[in-house]
Amino acid sequence: MAQSIGETTGTFMLSKEIDLLMAERARLLRVAGAAAQFVAVMDSRNLPEKVATEAEILAESVNALPEDTLKDALVSISTSAG
Repeated sequence: MAQSIGETTGTFMLSKEIDLLMAERARLLRVAGAAAQFVAVMDSRNLPEKVATEAEILAESVNALPEDTLKDALVSISTSAG
């Protein structure tokens, strides 16, 4: 069965949107991976008081990530380092 031009265009647009979303996911995973690594090594006692709230939000956000997402995030920074 042949596809109409509208179906082909729709499929193409959906494919491009998926590509954009996957690229954005990759960038967000890098951010999450870097944040997770930072949280893992930071010593909150040595942070300036004026960033304590943000550091706590960051740590809580990283800790709230699903395990699979966190693993993907850490892999994304380990494979791109160097």
